[in-house]
Amino acid sequence: GMGRGGMGMGGLLNAGTPSAELTTLLKNGASGYTWVAATVGSNNAAGYQLASGGPVMAVGGFNGTDPAPTLEQFKQYVAEKRIHYFIGTGMGGGGRSTGGSDEAAQIAAWVQDTFTSTTVGGTTVFDLTTG
Repeated sequence: GMGRGGMGMGGLLNAGTPSAELTTLLKNGASGYTWVAATVGSNNAAGYQLASGGPVMAVGGFNGTDPAPTLEQFKQYVAEKRIHYFIGTGMGGGGRSTGGSDEAAQIAAWVQDTFTSTTVGGTTVFDLTTG
């Protein structure tokens, strides 16, 4: 079914399971990075982290609205080659930001403007090491 928009009651049980292709990419790409990937929202991050076994940065905290990390911090991490991939959430342009911070939307927009995306197992992935 399409039950992807739940209210997050299941917490980590609802964490999406990434495709086999994406899981393989993350497993193979983890070595030497502080975070194998970054993505908006901790629910998304948890799914990738569970599947890949590598640390995944949750941009914007639990639901993508916390101002952590800031865009400047994120750019610094990328410049230091500490994050390998950014995984898109399909939100595009950071549209409906429900109050709180738009740092996550700014980070997503900067990544989209700066790096080339590829589609891995139906998911948009940006390689942050190619900038």
